[in-house]
Amino acid sequence: MTDSLPIAVTAPLTHAQRTQIMNLVRRAAKAEILPRFRQLGAHQIDQKSGPQDLVTDADKAAEAMLTRGLLAMFPHALVVGEENASVNPDIIDQIAEAELCFTIDPVDGTWNYAHGLAMFGVMVSILRFGVPVFGLLYDPIMNDFIIADTQSDAELVMPRRVRRKLSTSTGGAIQDLSGYIAINLIPEAKQAEMAATLPQFARALSLRCACHEMRMVAQGAVDFALYSKLTPWDQPAGVVAVQQAGGHAAMLDGSDYRGDLKDGYLLVASDKATWDRLRDLFAFLIDAPQA
Repeated sequence: MTDSLPIAVTAPLTHAQRTQIMNLVRRAAKAEILPRFRQLGAHQIDQKSGPQDLVTDADKAAEAMLTRGLLAMFPHALVVGEENASVNPDIIDQIAEAELCFTIDPVDGTWNYAHGLAMFGVMVSILRFGVPVFGLLYDPIMNDFIIADTQSDAELVMPRRVRRKLSTSTGGAIQDLSGYIAINLIPEAKQAEMAATLPQFARALSLRCACHEMRMVAQGAVDFALYSKLTPWDQPAGVVAVQQAGGHAAMLDGSDYRGDLKDGYLLVASDKATWDRLRDLFAFLIDAPQA
């Protein structure tokens, strides 16, 4: 593996580099994630901020393997992994100035994973000065990737090198939309008002896994996702995938999304017209202080 991507990156990745990263992610899942799935003991699961925010031995081991592999390929890169950042939060402040930053969510959907639910994934993104330019969303169970960068279409890459271009849904009126909202992460003072919007949708729920939520939006299976807890590892990969599949992503106040943002509301939708309708519906959140 070589450092063939210069630090002053202008294009996200070459085809060879994309393949190297996919192979690395696949190896990490095979070595560290899948062998522990439904095999974890209580001593291998810890809480971070509380019982809904878990970390497992798989998260830590997979992140360490991914970090080593990425730095072997790109030794000048800043690598920000969820678990390292949870104990070294100051690293997040370096993202805005980094010419080449990789973010890693080694097991997105850890609560699902720890409870034996096969709804989890691995996400890797590239940020350039905080702007997402590449996203990879991997499903270890099905061994397939959604991958995209700012210069190419979003693709579903399946085993046997089968590739399929992705397109978001056609969107539509509020009553026809399905999407994802984690109401427990909305500020408490606004949760009742948010709950009152849910019956207006055809369906609104949460998968407890941004990886699969963003995959569903990019594939056109659902129409939107709203995020009120922003991290550099949870949303950037999905934002690139959704945008390159034809969707629209922006902060609820209309400003551009950045991977280094810590506050605000990110709304991704199948197209700009649908995004606008949802923005109008959720406008009451903008004045709400976030938890």
